[in-house]
Amino acid sequence: MSKTIVLLGTLDTKGKEFEYVKRIIESRGHNTLLIDAGIIGEPKTTPDISRDEVAKKAGYTIEELAKTDRGVAIEAMGKGATVLVEELYQEGKIDGILSLGGSGGTSLATPAMRVLPVGVPKLMVSTMASGDTRPYVDIKDVTMMYSVVDISGINRLSSRILANAAGAICGMVEAEVPKDFESTKEEKPLVAATMFGLTTPCVEKVRSVLEDNGCEVLVFHATGTGGRAMESLIESGFIDAVADITTTEWADELVGGVLSAGPTRLDAAAKKGIPQVVSVGALDMVNFGPMDTVPEKFRSRKLHVHNPSVTLMRTTVEENRKLGEIIAQKLNQAKGPIVVFLPLKGVSGIDKEGMPFYDPEADTALFETLKKNLRTDIEVRELDYHINDPEFAEAMANALLQLIRNRFSK
Repeated sequence: MSKTIVLLGTLDTKGKEFEYVKRIIESRGHNTLLIDAGIIGEPKTTPDISRDEVAKKAGYTIEELAKTDRGVAIEAMGKGATVLVEELYQEGKIDGILSLGGSGGTSLATPAMRVLPVGVPKLMVSTMASGDTRPYVDIKDVTMMYSVVDISGINRLSSRILANAAGAICGMVEAEVPKDFESTKEEKPLVAATMFGLTTPCVEKVRSVLEDNGCEVLVFHATGTGGRAMESLIESGFIDAVADITTTEWADELVGGVLSAGPTRLDAAAKKGIPQVVSVGALDMVNFGPMDTVPEKFRSRKLHVHNPSVTLMRTTVEENRKLGEIIAQKLNQAKGPIVVFLPLKGVSGIDKEGMPFYDPEADTALFETLKKNLRTDIEVRELDYHINDPEFAEAMANALLQLIRNRFSK
């Protein structure tokens, strides 16, 4: 069955390149919808949706944008393209999207890609794909492909790169989930879990128990973007329950580490009212890059080189008190069933006797403050285990299974 692939870009500067990929895609039997987001010059190929329509969606005329600053104009066309792409998706007219561009084109096209749900194929061929892609990808499944050379003309190298891109987006829209998986996935409760390298044994055991009992588990790496991605999927109604084992991103948000998930972390599940079990995994640490990137004000703190790219800093007693207050405040929003688990023998792989972040005083400050500030109707289970002990993981998994059964049996 043919699919419809949106081609979004600036046809005044990249028209011939878009015409090239359009021809390849259509030769594969798919339809294309070419959207012009150019601003100044005349389009070098004929679009299906004009730049005037894109500008109008952002509340401008193309004449107004042509007279303004380039950065302002690109941002406006990006907003217009985002509105347009979302409308086309709601009308069932988009199966995938492809764009080509440099820094401006990438900044313009990727917001429109991110408005599409996870799973809709999104491919950005860009000169910016070999650097920091976070501003473009954020928490969506945008695939970025490095163009190697600037997207300026069809030559012996760019012709191959762009042909690969056209083949890639065709392959994406043609791909289907195997029927044996499709037939069973809707019957299984979908559980989100949070993991860090230093809480992996716990999360792997929780996942195993949940899957053995008929759940499907999505594991999110608690690296800031991972936590934000999970929160977004919960907000969208995609997730049925949460095993929030690794709440470490709040340590980075509080202290100033590099893996913060922002101030709304822990909000979504509470407000959505879905079953959740929550622990304090890896709240003993704040994350930085290589040792020489640690801010000067923290150089006298307890630091641990996790690997050449990651330096960890132990959270203090006072920071743990504050973390206890924040997490209690977040969990007190819960509209659904929740159980909090505290591992009394340590919260990460390096927070136990003989390990570099072992600090019972700091852990106690976290535990006691959290208990003191939680609503009285929220159950807290203090277990005399380390977070990575299998008994602790089994207790969390079994508690969540019971909450799920209670919810779905009603």
